[in-house]
Amino acid sequence: MAPAPGADDRGAPHPTTGRFAPDPVVLNRRLPLWYQVSQSLRASILGRPRGASLRLPTEEQLAGHYGVGVLTMRQALKELEEEGLISRHRRRGTFIEPGAGGDVPVRLLGSVDTVVAQQSGMTSELLAHGPVPVPQELAPLFPDLADVTGYHRLRRDEATGEPTNHARNYVRPELAAHIDPLDLLRRPMTKLLRDAAGADIGRITDTVQARLADPETARLLRVPLLSPVLRVTGVVRDRAGRPLDVAVIDYRGDRFSFTVTLDALDAP
Repeated sequence: MAPAPGADDRGAPHPTTGRFAPDPVVLNRRLPLWYQVSQSLRASILGRPRGASLRLPTEEQLAGHYGVGVLTMRQALKELEEEGLISRHRRRGTFIEPGAGGDVPVRLLGSVDTVVAQQSGMTSELLAHGPVPVPQELAPLFPDLADVTGYHRLRRDEATGEPTNHARNYVRPELAAHIDPLDLLRRPMTKLLRDAAGADIGRITDTVQARLADPETARLLRVPLLSPVLRVTGVVRDRAGRPLDVAVIDYRGDRFSFTVTLDALDAP
């Protein structure tokens, strides 16, 4: 696909409009078009040269640049707006946030079925469950609730019996009412939310952080105090964006790594 007029240089402004011109990209059908467009535009924004224009072309111009429909382009822009990379103003246009860049998380596309598969294959011991106050750090995710239903599980490797991770889930009570805690001994929470509680899951966001094992984690996972662990915080949202479940999982650092495989879009 040919680049848009004025896009000879990376992020160079359009010669007549003075607006930021994104890099050209070749799209394929292996991933949703809106996702490919959002990631391409995201890369152009984060890699823009110093002094580049902060004003983006119109939705129609961007749609023409990428060879997609306006609705697809609108969805891609909504994704970038949610990340805080751009702001959209009625009648004024769309602008790159002046501070865009730096510590911006990479978002990778997957499916709920992929998450369910990754959660399977381990035996679990249910350590505790029942109503608990919303943890202070999660309060912004549950602004309408004072209490959620908490589940604390210890997972073990089926072959060796060694503890591999311990997980705390914080679930909206109306959904937890449909979940049999005993089912959590063998079935992933995401599967139960979808199949038993009937949750209309729209998006799952996982954040991975390196941490040092606190006394409880060290005891449960049988690792030395302050040894490295991987903490994964997963937020399950419905299609309206409302959080349904937050999982905080600590994995043994000597047993797990975080691997991402990315294929070129034009790969066969």
